[in-house]
Amino acid sequence: MRLRDQVALITGGLNGLGRETALVFAREGAKVAVCDLASDGGELVAAIRAAGGECHYIPADVSDFAQVQSMVSQVVEKFGKIDILINNAGITRDATLLKMTEEQWQQVIGVNLGGVFHCTKAVAPHMVEKGRGRIINASSIVGLYGNFGQTNYSASKAGVIAMTKTWARELGPKGIRVNAVAPGFIATDMVKKMPEKVLQTMAEKTPLRRMGEPRDVANAYLFLASEEAEFINGVVLSVDGGLTL
Repeated sequence: MRLRDQVALITGGLNGLGRETALVFAREGAKVAVCDLASDGGELVAAIRAAGGECHYIPADVSDFAQVQSMVSQVVEKFGKIDILINNAGITRDATLLKMTEEQWQQVIGVNLGGVFHCTKAVAPHMVEKGRGRIINASSIVGLYGNFGQTNYSASKAGVIAMTKTWARELGPKGIRVNAVAPGFIATDMVKKMPEKVLQTMAEKTPLRRMGEPRDVANAYLFLASEEAEFINGVVLSVDGGLTL
């Protein structure tokens, strides 16, 4: 159990990559705190507890710093510490530049970039106090290479990479490792609703000839959060099946 007695806070944890990460971390011995927008995290909390794990759910909008501060305070009060922060929360509001509205731009930047800043800003002091911590940020291959119709999303994920490298420099001397994961095409429930022809094209573009599964990203989070990655800091780990080669 690679995360025994560790406390992990996972944002955007009720669905997709966040949900799988919460399940994997709990199986590896972590006490899991999950944040999302829903009023309660009933099904996930029940699933983790039924498997013998420990899970606490807190509703919060990561784009609102006051809500984030309250959430972090509740986690520390509940578990006494936060060892691992997974900045996983993210949204899309796709449109080409000429059609993108100001609202679409602000919403994505507010959650995907502002949310990562808010959560790290609130959690980092607790890690600094203990002289140890791991922060893992969800970026994307589009943050490295851009993508048609995703000006806002690409910009937010590129910003996450820049923050990751900056914080790795700033927080590394304080015992805190900061890394990012850049997923490729991942078969989440949302993605699976796309037309079969589109899904097939995505798979064919990937050298491994399949889309990624949520567990592929969760396992990358797990590795970076574990002691096995103790000398890894400031990296962007692509989990894309070789798509960007």
